[in-house]
Amino acid sequence: MAQHFLLSAAARSISLRQVARMTEEEARMAFRKIRWPSTDGAPVCPHCGCWTCYEYSTRNIFKCKACRKQFSETSGTLFASRKLPIREYLVAIVLFVNAVKGISALQLCRDLAVQYKTAYVMAMKFREAMGAEMKGVVVGGEGRVVEVDGAYFGGYVKPENKKEDRKDRRLSENQTGKRACVVTVRERDGRTLVTVCPSEEAAAAFIRSRVDAATEVHADESSAYNALHARFAMKRVNHSVEYKAEDGACTNGAESFFSRLRRAELGQHHRISGKYLLSYSREMAWREDHRRDSNGVQFRAIVAKAAALASSVDWSGYWQRSKKAA
Repeated sequence: MAQHFLLSAAARSISLRQVARMTEEEARMAFRKIRWPSTDGAPVCPHCGCWTCYEYSTRNIFKCKACRKQFSETSGTLFASRKLPIREYLVAIVLFVNAVKGISALQLCRDLAVQYKTAYVMAMKFREAMGAEMKGVVVGGEGRVVEVDGAYFGGYVKPENKKEDRKDRRLSENQTGKRACVVTVRERDGRTLVTVCPSEEAAAAFIRSRVDAATEVHADESSAYNALHARFAMKRVNHSVEYKAEDGACTNGAESFFSRLRRAELGQHHRISGKYLLSYSREMAWREDHRRDSNGVQFRAIVAKAAALASSVDWSGYWQRSKKAA
């Protein structure tokens, strides 16, 4: 029997030991080569795009010959205004991609020997880089199949101690109002898109905008997806009877994503705030899409996306409660 890819040596193209043994100069060069691949790591001014830049060897910064502005490797990126050495960020990304079900900020802060809030903001920036891959993506098309499904997270209601005092927690009047629905749109052998809504019915507009009209859409028997019949060729599966219908309808791909998200919530994070549920959902969608990539490919993908993004709006000065980045 052929060996599974994830068990093969090809799936391990980078190691924590390899990155941790880098000097800071080697880590800076590795980051520069990923950020500026067209010049093989030679600095390019983020302000004017000039390729002629000088390096202050004693200060680890560059100066542009054209606009005369100074900058560093991380200027204008998601890691701008950093305080940790670049090697620490690269080590954190290796730890992050190697955790297939996610990694908690508490574990990350212990592995890096930094404060919890430092690790938390760092991890949220990684999730921001992952989520940026899904911006504006439309899935499906002629001959393609897309699965849609929803699952509810959060709003846990603790049952009363005595049986006679317990209430039916499925009823809306007995809930906290904090429960949110994650709806996934997953193309077979393609991309996974997610959104967070109060209910599955509220995701109809998102599905219409992110799925090509020529796509065959598979969903379960929930009435929330009845309105999609007017736009898409639909197939439905009744999960109370079967996992896969005789006509081929199934949502097993979407269920696979929810399985990963559930395990991340229960086994790693234990609780995900509704405010950040979309970020965690996008992280798990990214992990599903890249699950057959080696950890080295995943590492480079996150570094490259973080280098391409501007300074974070949500996580700049978060703990200092300072003004958000423009």
